[in-house]
Amino acid sequence: MNPVARKSVWLQRAPSPSVEGRVFCVPHAGCGTSVFRNWPQERAGIEFLAVELPGRLTRFSDPMPKTFQDLAAEMIEGLAPYLDVPFAFFGHCWSALIAYEATVALERSDGPRPAGLYVSSLMAPQDEVIGRLMTMNEAQLAEELGKTVRDMGSSPHPELVAIYADILRSDLDMSRHYIASDPGPLSCPIAAFGWSDDSEVTPDQMTGWAECGETTLRVLPGEHNRIVDAPPELLDHLCSGLRAGR
Repeated sequence: MNPVARKSVWLQRAPSPSVEGRVFCVPHAGCGTSVFRNWPQERAGIEFLAVELPGRLTRFSDPMPKTFQDLAAEMIEGLAPYLDVPFAFFGHCWSALIAYEATVALERSDGPRPAGLYVSSLMAPQDEVIGRLMTMNEAQLAEELGKTVRDMGSSPHPELVAIYADILRSDLDMSRHYIASDPGPLSCPIAAFGWSDDSEVTPDQMTGWAECGETTLRVLPGEHNRIVDAPPELLDHLCSGLRAGR
């Protein structure tokens, strides 16, 4: 059996063996793979695979690592069989740091190298992580999660929202203790996406990514949570960028 035909605990489904490239989409803080449920499985020969992080959805019993570096190391180990075609990690907000640390770890290894790094709505890793969520209490975090669920077109269930509020608080604690890896400029290109109506992180706060490697900063229309709608212009950039980064 081709190794890409097997399903990993890190993925919702088995990857396709016949695609030109793969984008591994990492859910943002307090969320699971359902945030990508509106995304297509494939576009223009590029496959989009939502990453299932420990401690949520089908992996509630799996302990969440304490640092972004440890989480990235476990993730790339679990995804290793599927790095046989050009690939990149996409991270939005909090998960941009996971995408970054996974890219750093692979560039330091003898294994396959990412064709690119995609980040959305977060300042660069060397900059201080800021945002409204960092100062919210439990009730406010639950309210924020409820808004995300509604943005996805669903009705929030109070018990599930309470569970994910705990996960969100733990994820934010990881951010508070984050010390960025400093590998120097990455060898792969970075595409940083800001959103015109983002009230969490403005595009102007994302210019620090240029210190991490060759970076293109693009401002797309929409607010912070627009990624749940699978914006076509974002998907087009991910596909074309992956091909260009080969």
